[in-house]
Amino acid sequence: MLLPMKDLLQEAKRGKYGVAAPNVFNMKTVEACFLVAKELKSPIIIDCAGVHGIEEVGELVRFYERRYPEVKYSLNLDHGSTFEEAVLAIRSGFSSVMVDRSQKPYEENVKEVKEIVKIAHAVSVSVEAELGHVGVGLEYEKTRDEGLTDPNEAVQFVKDTGIDCLAVAIGTSHGTYKGTPRIDFELLQEIKGKVDVPLVLHGGSGTGDENLAKCIKLGIQKVNLATDLFNEGVYQLNNYLAGNVIVNKDGKSGEFAIQNVNLYDAFETGIRGYKEKLKYYVELFGSVGKA
Repeated sequence: MLLPMKDLLQEAKRGKYGVAAPNVFNMKTVEACFLVAKELKSPIIIDCAGVHGIEEVGELVRFYERRYPEVKYSLNLDHGSTFEEAVLAIRSGFSSVMVDRSQKPYEENVKEVKEIVKIAHAVSVSVEAELGHVGVGLEYEKTRDEGLTDPNEAVQFVKDTGIDCLAVAIGTSHGTYKGTPRIDFELLQEIKGKVDVPLVLHGGSGTGDENLAKCIKLGIQKVNLATDLFNEGVYQLNNYLAGNVIVNKDGKSGEFAIQNVNLYDAFETGIRGYKEKLKYYVELFGSVGKA
């Protein structure tokens, strides 16, 4: 059942658990989300970035919704960077859009987010936006403190834009960390105490189980995941390939090596890693049985 993201997050806020928001990019990743949600009876938020095919994912999600009608989920545009992306997502059946203008001055951020809010709310689509800026993990030591969310500004931002949930910068980063994650839990508590809408954590991968569990306990309702899911898929795929390549008599495994590899099995192995990691995080976030 497709639901507005604000409905799932408001339930999570009341129940004090987090909802996993995995990034998808093809048929198998979409199906993995539905299978995990069904197996664990958990709500789930399917995140799709514009680069991964808004229209294609919209069609795939509708197919799997018919196959797994018991699953409670939202379909969210992740890091929507243009007006056109947001409109295309809405037209493609997304129940939520993230408007990412976090690197723009406050006034421009508000103006562009507010424009999308007016359109989205007219058709019952939720809107997520970011205040402060979650940077890139490889630049963590350089950028960690540059874009932290200001709690007082966050209050005004929610009021000025009318958004349904707020992505906050409290010390996480996208991608792989170069350095040790340092989460500002006091900042999170202050934001939670001042802002009424559900809170979103970007950069969940590599942040650490203890940190993520504490973030949810202190007020995060949605955790975005991509790198850890993709990496686990690649890890299991590499193991599959390494175990199925038979080298030549001379000990070389090159162009003429005999390979006991099946492309279908290779894909299935990779997606199994993605699915297993997603299941792990759903359990960590406390949403099992909440759907």
